[in-house]
Amino acid sequence: MMRHELLQQLDDPDQLWDMIVIGGGATGLGTAVDAAARGYRTLLLEQRDFASGTSSRSTKLIHGGVRYLQQGNLTLVSESLHERGLLMQNAPHLVHNFSFVVPLYDWWEGPFYGTGLKLYDLLAGRLGLGPSRHLSREETLKQLPTIEPNGLRGGIIYHDGQFDDARLAVCLARTLEDLGGVPLNYLEVTALEKSTGVTTGVTALDRESGREYRLRGRVVINATGVYCDTIRKLDNPKAKDIITPSQGIHLVLERSFLDSESAIMVPHTDDGRVLFAVPWSGRVLIGTTDTEVSSISPEPRPQAEEIEFLLKHASRYLTRHPRRSDILSVFAGLRPLLTNAGKSVTAALSRDHAILVSESGLVTVTGGKWTTYRKMAQDAVDQAEKVASLTARPSITGHLHIHGWLATTDNSPFGVYGSDVPRLEELAGLEPSGNELLHPRLPYRVCQVIWSIRHEYARSVEDVLARRTRSLLLDAAASMETAMQVAGLMAEELGHNDDWQQQQVSDFLSLARGYLPV
Repeated sequence: MMRHELLQQLDDPDQLWDMIVIGGGATGLGTAVDAAARGYRTLLLEQRDFASGTSSRSTKLIHGGVRYLQQGNLTLVSESLHERGLLMQNAPHLVHNFSFVVPLYDWWEGPFYGTGLKLYDLLAGRLGLGPSRHLSREETLKQLPTIEPNGLRGGIIYHDGQFDDARLAVCLARTLEDLGGVPLNYLEVTALEKSTGVTTGVTALDRESGREYRLRGRVVINATGVYCDTIRKLDNPKAKDIITPSQGIHLVLERSFLDSESAIMVPHTDDGRVLFAVPWSGRVLIGTTDTEVSSISPEPRPQAEEIEFLLKHASRYLTRHPRRSDILSVFAGLRPLLTNAGKSVTAALSRDHAILVSESGLVTVTGGKWTTYRKMAQDAVDQAEKVASLTARPSITGHLHIHGWLATTDNSPFGVYGSDVPRLEELAGLEPSGNELLHPRLPYRVCQVIWSIRHEYARSVEDVLARRTRSLLLDAAASMETAMQVAGLMAEELGHNDDWQQQQVSDFLSLARGYLPV
């Protein structure tokens, strides 16, 4: 449905939703899908666009977490590897097996990391993606032709999953709708409705029309990531913060810097994090950092020292040393890390998730990561059932196909659309210029813009260029150059005037400048 059709389902003042989920990132979308799959009448509300925050700014990996293996958190690693395997079965059009190479420069690294990665294989069990193994120096150079050869002793190759985070989010929103749920972006929760001290619904503001809705629900679930404390304080102004936000950034470079089908994984950087150099969508992602921040912003900006940190570490391992002028885009995201007074740096804080129930019955789910979003969602809905005094129904998302599922997929530009590919190709043929590229430096076509408006809830130029396509991340300058064309296509589809187009382009150019290194 188009957004106005979804909004019509909010018009009945007597409508009682079984579950209202606040937050349209990985956790909120997963929670709403789990609830709807159990047969509950489910409404999801997102104040901006789906995955517009943390959930579109990851390293694009579905993984067990080698860093958590180093920390000895075998339970989290095992759970993550299990979820990785389920997701590859449920969304093969979105998640695929990818090889990673740990380059070895010191004598002790081979047995140390080799043993750890064999444990990684063991924990994955029957859902493993392939065994890790040692590589000779020659084999490592063949896998990674642009790796620094001086002092190289060999490598270890292992397997994890790769995906497009924003595309999975959009497919989860469509899965929710397929299940009879209602996903709505640009609907901001401004207050919690209460009766005799019990949360009974929400007040929500449509940020497009300015209309306010009062919505009733048996239970309200707060799945807003780094904003979860904001919603908790709508419930109880005295609630103590449970989130320590941490910023991570990624640099995007031309593929020539890592001319390989495998990624590089460096297990230990100067700040104790894992460093990745990952081929993705014709580019290379370098990341990430872990910087504690004091405030939460919808558009966090990379700090100069973070950029220098990644450039310095990339230069240690690549024969071609990247400079600021080589950066095509740089993006930052905030992690919702659970507060732990005993830990002084965010790199040491847990990625385990937590579920809290307030005195009024507001259910909060937070922490975690993309890989474990489904398990977080299952746990949250289990708890919500109890709060709402609903008869427990088992979760079925462990084997639920995500929208677009196909048993076999290809690496074509449209491959991530899965079972929707025939309809998208039909649209490309029907629309004027439908099969033309948006920009010579970008892999996206005009038909994908139109498709995103008609079928994927896109409402702004940013929605299209940042998340329905990944233009802003792949090449910020190129995305700026195509913004006017996208605004024109959207205005025609949505019935907007020239003033709307000009404002959209102005807003997007202002945003995109922040993705260029200063």
